[in-house]
Amino acid sequence: MPDFSELSDFLRSRRAALTPEEIGLPRLAERRRVPGLRREELALAAGLSVTHYTRLEQGRTGQVSDSVLDAIARTLRLTPDEHSHLMDLARPGRTGPRRAPAPRTACAEPGIRQLIDTFTETPALVLDRRNDILAWNTMGHLLLAAHLEFDAPDDPARRPNLTRMLFLDERTRALYPHWQDEAQLAVASLRLVAGRHPHDKRLAELIGELTMNSEEFAKRWARHPVRTCVAGTKEFDHPLVGSLELSFQSLLVPGVADQRMIAYSARVGTSSEAGLRLLVPSAGTRSAGALPGVQSPPGGSVRASRPSRSAS
Repeated sequence: MPDFSELSDFLRSRRAALTPEEIGLPRLAERRRVPGLRREELALAAGLSVTHYTRLEQGRTGQVSDSVLDAIARTLRLTPDEHSHLMDLARPGRTGPRRAPAPRTACAEPGIRQLIDTFTETPALVLDRRNDILAWNTMGHLLLAAHLEFDAPDDPARRPNLTRMLFLDERTRALYPHWQDEAQLAVASLRLVAGRHPHDKRLAELIGELTMNSEEFAKRWARHPVRTCVAGTKEFDHPLVGSLELSFQSLLVPGVADQRMIAYSARVGTSSEAGLRLLVPSAGTRSAGALPGVQSPPGGSVRASRPSRSAS
């Protein structure tokens, strides 16, 4: 059955963010006990009966038609990602079987692992839908987590998770000068995935762990942000090479469910390009020996001088 508590919380959070005036309704004179739209106002604007909408929000209705959900989405001014999330919560059967398959240990496909290893000057990694890191190349490791062992993604017991690192790992947090923005996007992306995969036990365990151990995560999670991002720009304050502004692109791995590759690059002629070049390790290096607590293999080291902030 759908998780109607999630559906109810999501709809209430979006009603609370709008006023009657914003959807073309007059504001009544009486004092409101709670902010935002009332159920009857939303139902009126969406062309639904109050009883039908109330039953939907309370989880006391059966299959909901696309037209009803579309009307609610239009009235609440949902983004395309939020609209998709509403559909996932109200009709989870469309995203997969009702009973989750037996869990198995995921791993990066050998072909995609071989591919990212050829990117000698481009940070790249492979993630599953939970943001577990299934593989990274040397540059991806040096950019994002040189304080961890290079082979950590190969061991399920030590496998890093980008969202867990962002909230619970101080070194990862320090890597992002705009951490608040990164945190908001991470939670919004995880919300979207959770709506699509309500039976994923390991995903639920991750969300529970983060909720219990990070007040910042818990506050954001309770607001029900929803957003996906497959390309854009990220800023880093790297401990070895300083400030970096890198473009990223996320690509689905063909033929493999719920795995994607992310690669980072810098614009030609910028200080960020110079910084990435300084991060390129010598042949055979698998970790950043210049970072405290991290050992490099014999014969390898990272050139750790930081580029000038005024480099162009």
